Amino acid sequence: MRSVFGLVLILGIALAGGAVMMARNYISAYQNELARERQARVPAVPTQVVFVATKPLRYGQRLDKDSVRAVNWPKSAIPEGSFSEVNALFPVDPLDNPFVLRAIEKDEAILVQKVTKPGEDAGLTSQLERGMRAFAIRVDVASGVSGFLRPGDRVDVYWTGSIRDAVEGARGDVTRLIQANINLIAVDQISGGDLTRATIARTVTVSALPEQVAALAQAQTSGRLSLALVGAEDDTIASAIEVDQRSLLGLGEIEAAPVEAKKKVCTIRQRRGAEVMEIPIPCTN
Repeated sequence: MRSVFGLVLILGIALAGGAVMMARNYISAYQNELARERQARVPAVPTQVVFVATKPLRYGQRLDKDSVRAVNWPKSAIPEGSFSEVNALFPVDPLDNPFVLRAIEKDEAILVQKVTKPGEDAGLTSQLERGMRAFAIRVDVASGVSGFLRPGDRVDVYWTGSIRDAVEGARGDVTRLIQANINLIAVDQISGGDLTRATIARTVTVSALPEQVAALAQAQTSGRLSLALVGAEDDTIASAIEVDQRSLLGLGEIEAAPVEAKKKVCTIRQRRGAEVMEIPIPCTN
């Protein structure tokens, strides 16, 4: 009887030990899984809050807190000029909220270059850098690149006219590059870059230095202006270019006919009575 009791006791102790080991393994596995889950929640890339648009925004719209939202943006790829604090984007007074200067698409970062400063108007004056002036140029379908100009493009300005009054002996018209890489800030009355199709404009407005404005005004008065669109990735600077009718046709410059040298004749004068005669003699020099 005692042997049976001892066997049962040993069996119970063995079962209890097995249960403890199983419980310990289960708890250890649970803790390991929990640690892996917590580690997965830690972002692998450092991020920072950046405000983006919640809907498409167009030129002239006033921003409000419903039109933006905060997202976590990788710090290594944060766009320059983005906003990371709501106080930097929105002032205390909602009437001073900034306006949109350029089209912003949904989920695109709000940049300082695309909105006005708090309390600032969205007119052309907000797009002019220090020292720059706005100048309007008359264009048509031919001189305005068939209506494919957009605010924000860069153009070369060519002048075509006569220089007869300025250069003696000049003939015909001449075409010359007078300004290169001029920034276009408006097409007709549109300055937001929101054109979706080609538009035949009557005027375009450029941003230029005062001396450039004077040159453009003189050129527009004395001849015809034509615009050439510069590529978005083009960083070359156009050199002085001038074409007249003769160079266009490959005729070259007009050369004057050579003047034939006259043969030198030496004479002496002799008086014979009342008559004076010239007698040729060999020249000594």
